Amino acid sequence: METQARVVIIGGGVMGCSLAYHLCKEGWTDVVLLEKGELTSGSTWHAAGQITHSVSHYGLAKMAAYGTELYPQLEAETGQACSWHGCGSLRMAYEDAEMDWLRYTRSIGLGLGHEMDIVGPDRIRALHPFYKTDGIKAALHTPNDGHVDPAGVAFAMAAGARQMGARVVRQNRVTGLSARAGGEWIVHTEQGDMNAEMVVNAAGTFARQVGQWVGLDLPIANLLHHYLITEPVPEFRTLVQELPVVRDDRMVSGYVRMEQQSVLVGIYEKANARTVWDQGTPWSSENELFEPDYDRIMPWLENAMDRMPVFAENGIRRVVHGAITHPPDGNMLLGPSGVRNIWLCCGSQVGIAWGPGAGKYLAQWMVHGAADISMASFDPRRFGARIDDAYRIEKAKEDYLLRHEIPFPQLDRPGCRPSHSKTSPLYQRLKQRGAVYQDVYGWERPYWYARDDIPRAHIHAFRRSALHDVIGHEVSGLREGAGIADLSAFSKLEVYGPDVEAFLERVSSNRLPRSTGAISLTYFVNPNGRLEGEATCVRLSAERFYLVYAAVKEAALLDWLRSQCEPGERVEFDNVSEIYGVLMLAGPDSRKILARCTPVALDNANFRWLSARHGEVGGVTRVRMMRVTYTGELGWELHLPMAGMLAVYQALVAAGEGHGLVHVGAAALNAMRMEKAYKSGHELTNEVTLAEADLLRFARPDGFQGAELSRAAPEKWALACLRLEEPSTDMPNADPLGSESIWQGGCCVGSVCSGGYGYGIGAYLIWAYVRPACAEPGTVLQVTTLGHPRLGTVLGDAVWDPENRRPRA
Repeated sequence: METQARVVIIGGGVMGCSLAYHLCKEGWTDVVLLEKGELTSGSTWHAAGQITHSVSHYGLAKMAAYGTELYPQLEAETGQACSWHGCGSLRMAYEDAEMDWLRYTRSIGLGLGHEMDIVGPDRIRALHPFYKTDGIKAALHTPNDGHVDPAGVAFAMAAGARQMGARVVRQNRVTGLSARAGGEWIVHTEQGDMNAEMVVNAAGTFARQVGQWVGLDLPIANLLHHYLITEPVPEFRTLVQELPVVRDDRMVSGYVRMEQQSVLVGIYEKANARTVWDQGTPWSSENELFEPDYDRIMPWLENAMDRMPVFAENGIRRVVHGAITHPPDGNMLLGPSGVRNIWLCCGSQVGIAWGPGAGKYLAQWMVHGAADISMASFDPRRFGARIDDAYRIEKAKEDYLLRHEIPFPQLDRPGCRPSHSKTSPLYQRLKQRGAVYQDVYGWERPYWYARDDIPRAHIHAFRRSALHDVIGHEVSGLREGAGIADLSAFSKLEVYGPDVEAFLERVSSNRLPRSTGAISLTYFVNPNGRLEGEATCVRLSAERFYLVYAAVKEAALLDWLRSQCEPGERVEFDNVSEIYGVLMLAGPDSRKILARCTPVALDNANFRWLSARHGEVGGVTRVRMMRVTYTGELGWELHLPMAGMLAVYQALVAAGEGHGLVHVGAAALNAMRMEKAYKSGHELTNEVTLAEADLLRFARPDGFQGAELSRAAPEKWALACLRLEEPSTDMPNADPLGSESIWQGGCCVGSVCSGGYGYGIGAYLIWAYVRPACAEPGTVLQVTTLGHPRLGTVLGDAVWDPENRRPRA
């Protein structure tokens, strides 16, 4: 047996085989894949094997497309049959919201070159004469979708990896992992030990147990999913081509396709989801299936037979009832685990469809330090809730039950909330005031505040809803008087030590604040020039800094900062995110309100913009008062121990009487940041550089790692802010949501990152990455919005107070 490898992959399913194959493609061939049994003997072997371009965001669209490109050519490359069936698919829509989803996913796919069209009932019947179209408005036709032999594609990628130099070892169970002093790992197996520079957990249903060896509690659980194969259907014998796969979320809650001359029906029931192996998958489990539970799926199976009566009288030849992993939010766990040199490639509910792309982009991340797409939504460190068995099981069930529901933007997933959430001491008080919360890295963060006859519940839609005016009220209230917000979800980190200044100067682009109490905005840069994150940086003393950054980056950025420390460098990190809460007070009257609660002088001479100091507020001492906000208005962020939050809040609210103080949520803050041309995590991902993200004004000429690469003129894309015309009457109240394609002269030139309505100017604004030539101010582009073109003009500056007079007031 081998005793040394650069990378050891644990698990020989489609995810592990894909990663081995793609690591070799990226030039790393010193790879060993270890499988305890036979390849594909876990979830892969019993997968149904479909793959579709119909997905809900850019990253998944790229992954799905790559799978449909790779699978047809694997056999020629490796000699291993994959049985690719390029039969296409139809996704049915019965209601207006489903139609909007089809339009949205098409708006993404067309920009990537995917062949997609929305077809009516007549065309549906022509493509699939056996499927009833009663009540169906239309379908998304994706002719390049298909299905494969799951085992065949995994074997093919394993064969390809071997041909390039990787080693694949079967019938050798990994029994544990031990850390070595230098960051390497000892991989203990039944056949002996081996050393690895990096270990990848691709263990499928065993991934939690493997994670526990290194102290990880992965938030995944194993859900049981059925699909059934009928006896042959006589009517299929005369077909000259295979019928397209049907995805019917409403009636079938699953998929229906041909399997040779039979029908294959897969069902994700909408109630009573069932987990298995909650305390660990038996190590002896191989090719395991479970007894069918017909009661659970019968309503949906009956609907399928009603929709496709051609198989209603046929017998069931085979039932596959197997375990598939599900994470809390439906996205895979791809990337660094948070434990040094342990990577994750697991938690995939759709391994055959996503596996090729997962392996490709994870391999890029491992080899080059970044992938060609944003991996933020797959980063395993994105979960901040309090994880225990109840959480991971209930959230996995929730994800399973949502598998064939409409994936609305900002979809609320209420499971285990707030029981497993992080809350500030103001949670109940703000809820009584109408706060509707969203889950952000496990925090309950106010998203908006209900008022008048708007219900205190999430409103899900692809278009402007009643929330449009609610958010506008919060924005105007703050800008005309003052607004208060609980921003305790911010990540908060103290960095200190004798070498802290040299360390931060090396890894961040902007100059550090020189005097105690000074504030700067800075960006962390990888040696390859790509961004790692953004933070507000406050100098607390000569050798101590306070970093405030996005909630969802709490663990990921802390891990990265630690990884950048050089041997012997004397730098320490204290994560104080749950120790300090944050209250924001902003607006033209904020100084008057705060002055009634503090003895600290707040005038410009004594408390300038972008400065901080400790002071007493509302009777609470040692409050970190920072004159900075995300609103573009005069204001302060007050960072203080959680125990003092209620007292300070009450004091500010009392002082705000007579000043029209309004409570504002994250939705209003997003609207205001768009008018100020402030960037967010949607734009600041680690596949872009400082120059591409239009951040050179925050970059020194040199002196930080990756400076030359990060400052180089953009060649692939550049970030631009666009002001859009109002929606046309053909598609009223429709705004871009993110990932939509942008066009010029019939060519796709970019895609949308994020957006928000500018209430001060009465127009919708977006951030988008476009070809550098298209980022010039004044350029007019077409933004595909729910399938319809919408004109937008590239802006050269913020549309709201570009001179920053208001925050300096």
